[in-house]
Amino acid sequence: MSSAADSYQPVQDYESKKLLVSLLRNPSQYEKWFEQYASGVVYRIGFGRWIETGEESDFKRVIKVAKTVERVASPGAYLVDSFPILNYIPTPLAPFKQEARRLHAEELSLFRKLQQDVRDEMATGKATTTSSFTRVFLENQDSYQLSDDEGAYVIGTLFEAGSGTTAAAMMSFCLCMCHFPEWQSKMQEEIDAHVGDRTPQFEDMPNLPTLRAVIKEVLRWRPVTAGGIPHQLTKDDTYEGFFFPAGTVFHANKWAIHRDPELYPDPDNFRPERWLSRDFPTTYREPLTKYPNLRNYSCFGFERRICPGQNIAERSMNILTARIARAVHLRRKKDAQGNDLPLPLYDYTAGVNVQPKHFDFDVVPRPPERAEQIVAAFKEARSKRDL
Repeated sequence: MSSAADSYQPVQDYESKKLLVSLLRNPSQYEKWFEQYASGVVYRIGFGRWIETGEESDFKRVIKVAKTVERVASPGAYLVDSFPILNYIPTPLAPFKQEARRLHAEELSLFRKLQQDVRDEMATGKATTTSSFTRVFLENQDSYQLSDDEGAYVIGTLFEAGSGTTAAAMMSFCLCMCHFPEWQSKMQEEIDAHVGDRTPQFEDMPNLPTLRAVIKEVLRWRPVTAGGIPHQLTKDDTYEGFFFPAGTVFHANKWAIHRDPELYPDPDNFRPERWLSRDFPTTYREPLTKYPNLRNYSCFGFERRICPGQNIAERSMNILTARIARAVHLRRKKDAQGNDLPLPLYDYTAGVNVQPKHFDFDVVPRPPERAEQIVAAFKEARSKRDL
């Protein structure tokens, strides 16, 4: 996946430049911009399309489906989660089954349409230069041994899983920078020293361990899938003397895992230095040109069921964080007397994916004239995007 993920970097490059312009012009809508960034990357990779405004009908349908999946997948969303016997109630008497059927029909209809659009473009020659997961699937469907619907679902669910999570992580990053500005300054000093007055590129990442440490600590301190994704045993198993029959549902509780004091000393505090200093032997690794990184990190799951898009997600967060840190300061709002306004450390949404509830912050170019450079960089990227 790593080499494949490299091929998607032009999409991440373009979308990150686009986000900087949006964030600078209207920081109060940061949730929308991060969602468009993360979704725009996955949408282009999955279906070969760009998101221009965020108002495209298919894109809005995809976002609606993704948010619905996050809602219904939350533990305890339905009473049947606590009382499995309710699953035997006939569908006409079970509202949760009726909703599941309706949501499945909407999801399948959408994924079929997105797949068919790519098929139609290929048939007319419009997709000859646009690579996407869907195009690759259709060109090699026999070797994958998947039906049309199975292929559509594989790609569609990758979008569902990869858009909201990256956006939520970036929102937590902004919250952390407002609470811990000293780490924002350390990142900026590192970028200024190794990158200078140009836009950070993917090739710069080996020289930016502080930036990578901040990202990894954000995901540890405020995991997106805090309660973990449910998994079901396919056969009987034992663990530390306990027997679990096939069918047992497990949640890998990321919040608890990331607060294990033996692995993460002082776990409740935001301390990126744990990834950079030999004083933290359980988390520090060398060389710092390679570590820290997010590969096989517990926030992405484990073993065979680990997130298949972890390399794409890592690159998306790396390049966007570097460009934000190089271009602007993120600062807490102040009152009329110049004092920082209150900002909760933890005021998050509930659900399978969690993110900070809306908070306002200032976005200040560093230096002021860099705002013009940000706009110019995006205009240039836009002019070359479809060449």
